[in-house]
Amino acid sequence: MEVSTTLWVLTIVGLAALIAVDFFIGRKPHDVSIKEAGIWTGVWIALAGLFGLGLFFFGGGEPAGEFFAGFITEKSLSVDNLFVFVLIMAKFAVPSQYQQRVLLIGVLIALVLRAIFIAAGAAILASFAWVFYIFGAFLIYTAWKLIQEARADEEDEEFEENKLLKAAERRFGVADRYHGTKLWIEENGKRVMTPMLVVMLAIGTTDVLFALDSIPAIFGLTQDPYIVFTANAFALMGLRQLYFLIGGLLKKLVHLSYGLSVILGFIGVKLVLHALHESGVHVPEISIPVSLGVICSVLIVTTITSLRASRKQAEAEAAAAESGDAPKDSVEA
Repeated sequence: MEVSTTLWVLTIVGLAALIAVDFFIGRKPHDVSIKEAGIWTGVWIALAGLFGLGLFFFGGGEPAGEFFAGFITEKSLSVDNLFVFVLIMAKFAVPSQYQQRVLLIGVLIALVLRAIFIAAGAAILASFAWVFYIFGAFLIYTAWKLIQEARADEEDEEFEENKLLKAAERRFGVADRYHGTKLWIEENGKRVMTPMLVVMLAIGTTDVLFALDSIPAIFGLTQDPYIVFTANAFALMGLRQLYFLIGGLLKKLVHLSYGLSVILGFIGVKLVLHALHESGVHVPEISIPVSLGVICSVLIVTTITSLRASRKQAEAEAAAAESGDAPKDSVEA
């Protein structure tokens, strides 16, 4: 799909305007209700749908299909981010009324960093076709790791600050408490960061680690930088509302890691087949409609089986509690 500089500029300006509106509406710190989160989640999904339809009418079915496949993939992978966001919020004891501001700025940082990743990835792929082999192998490896982690079922998972964040804290210092939405304050004659800025940086930089698998995944569906960027942008910008909407449901998605591993493994195989095809080997290539169908089917099956497993587990715990055989912690929970 040929994208002019003017279209790039208009798209970035449009996305910036949407972010500005989102910031203006949520500028006053408050606790986000399920109703508010649900409405805005629907708004962001509707905007993504309208953008995809615009691609269909002006660019044809192929770019539209690639966008929807990329958007759904990035959205499903971003749900996995929410588990870590919950850990970060808990570690830094972020007051509930400030969490939406933290997520807004954190996601904005993540979007800028992902744009850099996408530009670099597009340039590399355009120059070195063999990189598809590396991306494909990496996704298959990541899929296997997800399965292993899901089987390990680590209960005591805890967020650990990355080295960049620790270095910033040592260099500038951090206040001992939150000061509203302020990012910097004067303390003992020295300018120091507030915990608000630290947690924003934690959200934004941690997302870069997730981009290491999500960016190759979407490049496995399309090599168009414009579609890659916009799919990532729409998936990330609705992440804040999704956090508040399904935060309480995250623990019920017990099979999410298995579903994501299937999706990543599938896209990894697709990338390897594409690389072989580019090398002159006659192998079948997986079309976008097939990719979209597989991704949607996996997510639907994963959600259904997760909710069933969670319900059965809850019923078993309730029955055990009634019979007095449950462990003390389970009864209290």
